[in-house]
Amino acid sequence: QVQLVESGGGLVQAGGSLRLGCAASGRIFGINTMGWYRQAPGKQRELVAVITGGGRTNYADSVKGRFTISRDNAKNTVNLQMNSLTPEDTAVYYCSARGVVTARGQYDYWGSGTQVTVSA
Repeated sequence: QVQLVESGGGLVQAGGSLRLGCAASGRIFGINTMGWYRQAPGKQRELVAVITGGGRTNYADSVKGRFTISRDNAKNTVNLQMNSLTPEDTAVYYCSARGVVTARGQYDYWGSGTQVTVSA
């Protein structure tokens, strides 16, 4: 069974930095795209940043220049370095793995989420 385990959320002051990590475990033969989404109270879940196995990235406009996504294909991990945080970045951040290749087929998975709170 594939699981995504997130780490690194917490409370930080505006202007500060946090680093989120996510590790996919289980019998995995490959993962197409890994990334991060977030959901603030009363809002829909939105894309933050994603990265393909080949290293192509896509960022939300609101985080470009402040957040950096990276990935280790051998370890099935993805990280999100978040700098210059603002209160608008406060949300639950979810790790995403799409196109996870297992012996039973190809599936998409979500982590359980990690809270990021940025105080003014």
